[in-house]
Amino acid sequence: MPTISVVVPCYNGGRFLDQLIISLRAQTFRDFEVVIVNDGSTDPATREKLATLDPAIRVVHQENRGLSAARNAGFAAAQADLVMALDCDDQLAPTYLAETLAALQSAGPEAGFAFTHVRLVGGAHGIQKRYYNEFDILFKNIIGYSMLIRKAAWVKAGQYDESMRDGYEDWEFNIRLIGAGFTGIEIPKPLFIYTASTQGMLLGHSSHVHAATWRRIRQKHRDTYRLRNIVRLFWMSRSQRTEMSAVRPIAQLLVSDIIPDSWHNGFIRFARNYRMSRSKKAGEAMGPGSAIRPDGGLTR
Repeated sequence: MPTISVVVPCYNGGRFLDQLIISLRAQTFRDFEVVIVNDGSTDPATREKLATLDPAIRVVHQENRGLSAARNAGFAAAQADLVMALDCDDQLAPTYLAETLAALQSAGPEAGFAFTHVRLVGGAHGIQKRYYNEFDILFKNIIGYSMLIRKAAWVKAGQYDESMRDGYEDWEFNIRLIGAGFTGIEIPKPLFIYTASTQGMLLGHSSHVHAATWRRIRQKHRDTYRLRNIVRLFWMSRSQRTEMSAVRPIAQLLVSDIIPDSWHNGFIRFARNYRMSRSKKAGEAMGPGSAIRPDGGLTR
C-alpha cells in the first residue's frame, strides 16, 4: 500500500494533466499513488488523454456529479491512509509531499491535515498565505482544498457535501473538519501552485452566487454561527495567527443580512477581480518564471 494517495478530479481538464504529472514526478517523496476521477468528461481530447495515461495512474470513471462527488469517489478509491486533494490544473513544488507528510507524522492524531501557502500562476501572481484559525474560518476560506489529510478525518467529518455544486464545498468541509475536533498544521512555504483564472470556479461562478452559498453554509452550521459560539471561538482563538481585522466578521454578517444578494455578489466579484488585476501586474513587472524551485519559488 502506498503512503499517500493523490486524488485528482477531472472534468474536461485533460489539457492540464501533463503539467500536473510532471510536478508529481518531481516530488522528492516517491511512495504515492495517483488516482484521477473522470467526472463524466465530454471533451474528446480529455477522454483520449485519460485513456492513454501511464498504466500506473488509476482512473476512476463516473457520470458527471460535480467536484464534491468526484473528490469523494477519489477518497473512497484511495489505498493510502493519507490523501492529497488536487485539481487537474494544480501543481506541487518538489518537496510538498515530503514536508506535509513529515509534519503529520510528527504530530498527534488530532492533527488531521497539513497545508502550505499558495503560489499563484497564470492569470495572477504572488503568494497567498494560508493559516489555521478556528474563528477566522467561519468568515473566510483560509485553508482551501489543497491539503494532505488523514483519510480517517475525511470519514469522521462526513465527506464532502455532494449537493454543493456552486463552489465553497472545500470551505464547508473544512468547517466540519474543525468541528470534528481536528487541527491543521501550517507549513509557511508556497509549495502549492494554483493556476488563477477568471474562468475558474471561484471567479467564474462562485463569486456570482457568493451571498446565497455563504448563507447556505451558515444555515447548515446554524449552531456554529450562533453569537454565543462565535464569541467563544473568538476568545479561544485569540492566541492563534489571524489576518482578519476585529470588525470584519461583524461587517460581513451585517452586509449579508442587510443588502441585496446582487449587491453583495457584485462587491465580492469586484474585490476578487481587483486583487487579481493587481497581482497580475505585479507578476508582469517581475517577469516570467521558468521553473518551480523546491521551496515553491520561481527561478528566473
